[in-house]
Amino acid sequence: MSTNQVQIFDTTLRDGEQVPGCKLNTKEKLIIAEQLDNLGVDVIEAGFPVSSPGDFKSVEEISKLIKNATVCGLTRAHKNDIDVAAQSLIYAKRPRIHTGIGTSDSHIIHKFNSTPEKIIERAIGAVKYAKTFVEDVEFYAEDAGRTDNEYLARVCEAVIKAGATVLNIPDTTGYCLPEEYGAKMKYLKENVKGIDDVILSCHCHNDLGLATANAIAGITNGARQIECTINGIGERAGNTALEEVVMILKQHPYLNLDTNINTQMLFATSKMVQEHMGMVVQPNKAVVGDNAFAHSSGIHQDGVIKNRETYEIMDPADVGVTESSIVLTARSGRAALAYRAKNIGYELTKNQLDNIYPEFLKFADVKKEILDDDIHQLMEISNA
Repeated sequence: MSTNQVQIFDTTLRDGEQVPGCKLNTKEKLIIAEQLDNLGVDVIEAGFPVSSPGDFKSVEEISKLIKNATVCGLTRAHKNDIDVAAQSLIYAKRPRIHTGIGTSDSHIIHKFNSTPEKIIERAIGAVKYAKTFVEDVEFYAEDAGRTDNEYLARVCEAVIKAGATVLNIPDTTGYCLPEEYGAKMKYLKENVKGIDDVILSCHCHNDLGLATANAIAGITNGARQIECTINGIGERAGNTALEEVVMILKQHPYLNLDTNINTQMLFATSKMVQEHMGMVVQPNKAVVGDNAFAHSSGIHQDGVIKNRETYEIMDPADVGVTESSIVLTARSGRAALAYRAKNIGYELTKNQLDNIYPEFLKFADVKKEILDDDIHQLMEISNA
């Protein structure tokens, strides 16, 4: 893999599906998985096979379907989990087992009632066992965000020796600040023997709204895989949003980092996931929200009409949106009214516009938004 290539690991069908009410059946998972493969994601985390017979079947069927992406199954550091995951992945062209264990003091003491040395032993054992089934083994150090860097480096070095090909450094609780998370990646790059032979991966949660910022901090400090979901769905406040990190890299070419994502499919993929999961994104959601390319302020509308780039850093077409939206409200100016009127067949002169605009403002004060039918009505009033 090129050192400038960032792999996109999509966990919509695993971490994203953990959201209450977002459970998918196998047929729905296959529809989304095929869309993700066409979108260009590098890895599809298809599920947690040991968790239920339905999840096992879904991972198995996705493994049969996917032509390009690596198909990944999640496990704990348990032999039975790994056995089941390996069985579910036997049809995959590019299988990966994703195994791991918690490494923070909180997890070691309270979750496992264990010791740091015993956790390292379990991590090594899980990776070695997974390696007997597949060549591609990803290790996750759960709660790495709150794990002491020196101990985390010891864990990482041990699992690299055991055969791990990818190291997942999760900010499981969404606690890290970007500079902290970036510094953690930098520390590992500089202090773990063999780190250049594996891929460092970012898996960030959004509890404090920093998932995307942390993922970008991770890759600018040496990580080369981002674990994310469509629309940022996921446990609690969600995960890093795929569409956000992909477009950040696209819009900031000086970072010299790229992905394999066909960005023109982002909006359609977002809508597909919303439909099947019943999880509608807020209108002001970055990149794919209904208002992401909508303008209602008169000042903004005038600028966009004259030159789109005055208020838009992205071309809507780059994410699969047909065009920018000029929304008529009481804050809209004459330029926006003339623009929308022209779109439905009215070429207004300056005098006509000056005459109709006061009536437009009266309408707009009553209604939240002026629609095309309202413009027709305004034109009838002005011609009466």
